[in-house]
Amino acid sequence: MSANNMSGPQRVNKIIRYKPPSTEANPTLEDPTPDYMNLLGMIFSMCGLMLKLKWYAWIAVYCSFISFANSRSSEDTKQMMSSFMLSISAVVMSYLQNPQPMSPPW
Repeated sequence: MSANNMSGPQRVNKIIRYKPPSTEANPTLEDPTPDYMNLLGMIFSMCGLMLKLKWYAWIAVYCSFISFANSRSSEDTKQMMSSFMLSISAVVMSYLQNPQPMSPPW
């Protein structure tokens, strides 16, 4: 067997490392979903805390999970974690004030 056959059919001089397109050059590539879900999570958690509605608190947790799942690793994690903790505290406080199960919203 030749040395060429053992290393495989790769052409080392043709390998180009992938570089993701920068969002500064093309701002349409940036996905605003995590930011919107983060904002919605904060709004719903504040409504859940102030209005004592368990549905809003659970929707806030759902929005926080979506925001966390769609975020990039380079984004600010402090704001995301504070939104998540606010939504969890809204659920906890709504159940501490009224431990009855949730009633349907209709």
